[in-house]
Amino acid sequence: METSAKTQNKDNPSAVGIIAEYNPFHNGHAYQIKKAKELSGADFCIIVMSGDFVQRGAPAVFDKYTRAHMALLSGADLVVEIPPAFAVSSAEDFAACAVALLDRMGVVSHLCFGSESGKIGPLVQVAQLLVHEPEAFRTALKRELKKGLTFPQARIMALKQFPFSAEDPASLLSTPNNILGVEYVKALIRQNSSITPVTLKRQGSGYHDIGLPGWDNSDFSRSSYLPSIHDQPRIPSTDCCFASASAIRNALNGIHNGPSGASLIHFESSLKHLVPDSTWNLMVMGHCRPVFPNDFSALMSYRLLELLRQDVDLSRFGDVSQELAARIRRQALEPISLEKRVETLKTRQYTYTRISRSLIHILLHITKEELSCRKDHDYVSYVRILGFKKEAAPLLTQLKKAATLPIITKTADAPHILSAEAMQEFYNDLFCSHVYESVAGVKKEGRCTNEYTHPLIIL
Repeated sequence: METSAKTQNKDNPSAVGIIAEYNPFHNGHAYQIKKAKELSGADFCIIVMSGDFVQRGAPAVFDKYTRAHMALLSGADLVVEIPPAFAVSSAEDFAACAVALLDRMGVVSHLCFGSESGKIGPLVQVAQLLVHEPEAFRTALKRELKKGLTFPQARIMALKQFPFSAEDPASLLSTPNNILGVEYVKALIRQNSSITPVTLKRQGSGYHDIGLPGWDNSDFSRSSYLPSIHDQPRIPSTDCCFASASAIRNALNGIHNGPSGASLIHFESSLKHLVPDSTWNLMVMGHCRPVFPNDFSALMSYRLLELLRQDVDLSRFGDVSQELAARIRRQALEPISLEKRVETLKTRQYTYTRISRSLIHILLHITKEELSCRKDHDYVSYVRILGFKKEAAPLLTQLKKAATLPIITKTADAPHILSAEAMQEFYNDLFCSHVYESVAGVKKEGRCTNEYTHPLIIL
């Protein structure tokens, strides 16, 4: 798609949407925002972002308001929160919820995402087949599953039996950003959305690379952070000013929990060049402190002990099967860290991410019943704004006219604009943020707030 120049239309402004976690925000993210506006010709950029917990089943390294602030300082115009129930969910549900938010805002013309392919055609072609699932595909999929393959492996083998005009489906569905890109397009098709998908090619360092460019990371033990498929756009170049969010989280863990002295100073110097100056200032000069999974160890242990005492069926929570519930119960009395708990539960059947999400669902009381109910109501019941730029006033005006969902800018206003059912969902979402802040607030040395006192980020 060619770059198009466009004069801002104040009466009917256009917007490009980006779905992200910004965990944390880095140079690649700033680059994507810039290119998304260029490729789409949009006047504004709307970010639909995970809140305080992220898709792989972990707390975000910085709270949602800090990350929204980082995005607004680097080109975003409006930041909206993805409800925690789907922010910590499968790629399919994460994508479906985020796309539903963008679509029902009524002001988004394009969705821009990073991919290893860099070509939208092949991603659309695969997505269409997976949405419509012709009988031949379903038969092939069942045949491959009977061979003992995992669902992702069986799906790739089934797709190989269909002619594609471009890339091999195996290559399209074996890399994380391509997989997520297909899920975005599937969601657009299923929701009959008018939003046009565009993609940017991911280049540079490997997706699972946790090292920082230009620095020997051997002195620092690897943290248990595993890369998330939502740390997009992953659009680094060949220079050393780009790294994955996984590498930056690992560096932050090393800075706060690793060695000191000259090595630490060198590590901080390398990290500084991988994020925009405004992001670095918030990291270092602001009151935010990074949060890591093990910070939630005691809270997780207490939660499991309390559920064990009440004899609660753990399989009622999202992603928790009967078998996994039994394994978690047998381990509940062990006084171990959250990361160690995940490691000891991990099997060939249950991946690290699956177990992490299961435990976070238990911690946040996200049940299968709640997830099912929200899906039945098209995933979203309201638009929760975290922050915006004053220059985006025309966009906000248009949003209020075009959105088919209530728009929440102040927590206190929610009871006056939401239905009783939506209000219960909102209370559940507030609970998740308060759980996060109960841990993160301790690290802020008394500077903690809550969802009723934290102001909107306005620049």
